[in-house]
Order: sequence, then C-alpha cells, then structure tokens
Amino acid sequence: MPQDAFALAEKLSPDLSARPRLLIIDGRAVPAVSGKTFATINPATGEEIAQVAHGGPEDIALAVTAARKAFENPAWRRMSAVDRAALLFKLADLIEQNAEELAVLECMDNGKPASMTRWVEVEGSIRTFRYFAGWVTKFGGETLPVSPRSGAQILNYTTREPVGVAGLIVPWNYPMSMAAWKVAPALAAGCTVILKPAEQTPLTALRLGELALEAGIPAGVLNVVPGFGDAGAALVEHPDVDKVAFTGSTEVGKLIVRGATVNLKKISLELGGKSPQIVLPDADLDAAAASIAAGIFFNQGQTCTAGSRLYAHASIHDKLLTLVADQAAKLKIGNGLDAATTFGPLVSEEQWDRVSSYVEIGRNEGADVVTGGKRPAGHDKGFFFEPTILTGATPSMRVVREEIFGPVLSALSWTDPDDLVRQANDSDFGLSAGIWTNDIKQAHRLAGAVRAGTVWVNCFNMVDNATPFGGFKQSGWGREHGRNAMELYSEIKSVWVNLS
Repeated sequence: MPQDAFALAEKLSPDLSARPRLLIIDGRAVPAVSGKTFATINPATGEEIAQVAHGGPEDIALAVTAARKAFENPAWRRMSAVDRAALLFKLADLIEQNAEELAVLECMDNGKPASMTRWVEVEGSIRTFRYFAGWVTKFGGETLPVSPRSGAQILNYTTREPVGVAGLIVPWNYPMSMAAWKVAPALAAGCTVILKPAEQTPLTALRLGELALEAGIPAGVLNVVPGFGDAGAALVEHPDVDKVAFTGSTEVGKLIVRGATVNLKKISLELGGKSPQIVLPDADLDAAAASIAAGIFFNQGQTCTAGSRLYAHASIHDKLLTLVADQAAKLKIGNGLDAATTFGPLVSEEQWDRVSSYVEIGRNEGADVVTGGKRPAGHDKGFFFEPTILTGATPSMRVVREEIFGPVLSALSWTDPDDLVRQANDSDFGLSAGIWTNDIKQAHRLAGAVRAGTVWVNCFNMVDNATPFGGFKQSGWGREHGRNAMELYSEIKSVWVNLS
C-alpha cells in the first residue's frame, strides 16, 4: 500500500488539473490535432481528475507514421539484443522507482484500492518488463534437418523477425498491467508500438510513455494515444499497422476482426469470459468460499476471468452460499485511497448502470438476491455497487449466459457429473474455470472436460508471465505470456542455403 495514499493524491492533483495530459507521439508530448480534450473521472467521487488530449484518427495517423519511421531506423531495427534488453530492464527500474505515484494514479483513475494497484498493476508491470527483457537475448530460430532430394546438401535455418508496427488497445479494468502485457513482448520482439488506452483510464499509460522515453527508448518506438472508439477503429484499419492486439469485450473484438481485413494484419484477442466455479461435495468449503468470493468480487468483478457462474453440488450448495455471503460481508467498501478499503467503486456511471440493469434482469427472470444488488448506504457519490449473490438461477437466464463484468455471482446447483460438464461448457466463452475438490482423479477429469484456456484446481485467478493466458471459443485468439507472447509479435522466416 502506498504510504498515505490520500496525501500523495493531494500532492499530485494540482499538476493533474493545471494542464491537459498530452499525447506521446514520436518522442514528444503533443496536443491532439483537433485541440480537443476530455475529462478522466475519479470513480470514487465522480469528480474530474484531469483533462486529457482527445486523440482521434488524425493523431493515430501521425503515431503510425512515427512508429513506421522508428521501425525502419537502424537505431532500433539493428539494436543488439543485449542493448534492447537493457532498455526494458531500465524501464522496469523506472516503474519501480515511481511505484507509489503510479499506484495512486491508477487508484484515482480506475477506482480499485491503492493496495491492489500497487500489488497487481505496478508490481505486475515491473515483473512483466523484467521477464520479457530476459526473452530478448533468448528468442530466435533454429537449424532444421531437411531432405528435399537425395544427395542434396542443404542448410536450413529459421529466424524470428519483428512483425512491424503494432497497435495495442487495452481496457480499463487493469490499465497498467494490461499495457505491460502487450508493450513488453512487443518491444522485446523488436516491434514499434502505438498504445491506445481506454478513455476511462489513460493516466498510467501516458506516464508509462514518459518513463519509456526517460529509459532511453528511441522516439517513435512507443507512442501513446488516448481516445475513444474512432481512434481505436483508425488504428485497426490503418494499412501501415502490421499487428493489432486487443483486450476487451467480445463484441468489440468482432469489430476488430472485420476492420483488420484492410491489409489482413495479424490479430490477437483476449476477450470476454463467463467463468464457472465448480464445487464438488468433498471440497474444503471454507477455502473454496474465500476464493470464490475473491474470484468474483476482486476488482469489483471487473475481471475477464471473474468466476461469475457457481456450480455447487446440491448437498453443499446452501452451506457454501452462506460462507460466500459471509466473505462478501467482510469487504470494506470505500475510496481506494483509504488503506482500510478492500472493495472500491465500479469504473464509471455507465458500468454502474450496466451492472444494476443485470441485477434487475436476474430478478425479472426469477433469480433471488441473497445479498447486495444496490448502491451501498453512505456512498451517494461515486459509482459504488454492493457485492451481489443471485440464487435460483437457471442455465437459460441472461445473468448466467452473458458477461456482466461486475460483482454479481449467479449460483446454480447440480447432482449429475455429466450434466455439470454440459452446463459448464454451455457458454459462448471459454476463458477460465475453477474446480474445487480433494479427489485428484475428479480434478483431472474435470480439468480435461472443461473447455477453457485456463483451469485452476483448488485456487483461482493465478497468473504468471511464464505460462500462456487466453481463451477458447469467443474468449479470444492467441495466448499472452511466455514464448507464446513473443511469437504474437514476430514473423518466422525459413532460409535455405544450397551447400552442394
């Protein structure tokens, strides 16, 4: 937790409000071509934090030109792997040196408690840049035995080359860490980047761009252009962008696929989820309840992997729900700058309306609200919404089938294991799943049967830069982290040399 986050926020606020935050294009802080700005809002108070330059299609065009020029510049294109790795390590060091400021900025802009922004966003970003800095000197091709014809002496080898200019579009739920997940491997692979943060949460992305320049990353290699949907569409459709990586909703992901056909640019998508939490009757219910509550209420449920569908065996369903409700009651709702807060606001009024409407939809469909479902008492300002549990849910209900992206858990019971698997897989999504049991055979059987990119057994929401992350079905294309992420930002070339 940053030391006295309120005091640090008060120290930062005059500078934030004194002048608009500018775009970063070609190594310089510049206003939008239109001269327009937009307000970024503190979700805990509903008040303006700062004005931000409103990037649009013209600004995207300038950023792409800068990124293309930087990509062709020998200062970056021919930089040795050791030197490129050193720049990423330097950027990680600068993030660490400015960790307190970044954590408070993220708390003010996104709403999650500063203790979480320090641990998840900032520390996670430091680890991500250091991890991918290590890949720079280890990512390459191989020599392959080939047999094109009898008696031929052929040397065949492959190389890995950067894909080119990458447009990176990141969401508002984990602004800094999602930026790091994409920027770090893109730069490690040798690409140049246009980073387009969500309009709700642009502040840490702009600060990251400033720190990258301070680290010595050449002008134009990392450009940051906050803006709205038109800026994102311009980035996707620009013919000189070679690769787009996007994290966000499945609906927008489909638009990106269509927009990318202009030059068949490469795409990776990390999209929505409706993750099942499966609890068998032999599970440790206390441990399961604590993790299930964290799995849906962490970051106010604004997590793509949120365990929003609970499938509890009928024999333990009621007891487990009581334990989960007890965990929800322990959450301390408030401004994330308060060290005691463990549950902050939703990111925006729009998101508050969305979550509230889904709870009402659930009621109309016949579900019962066990706890929550409304604005908490004493929190008239900001976008606070109580942690919510719905029971009596059925597989056909919208609250079971659609991603709410808020602190709403829909609980179902089961008795037949085969029907359980069918229900768990009866979803457009396949991002993640949780399984709770002490029966190792059942754990492995279910892990194999559930169609999801990540399956956690007796744990939930664990991630690491070393292991692939991504989803099945409409939860996305490709995998982030590890070697998989480096491959997303590279092309493989096969070279044949006749030695006969």
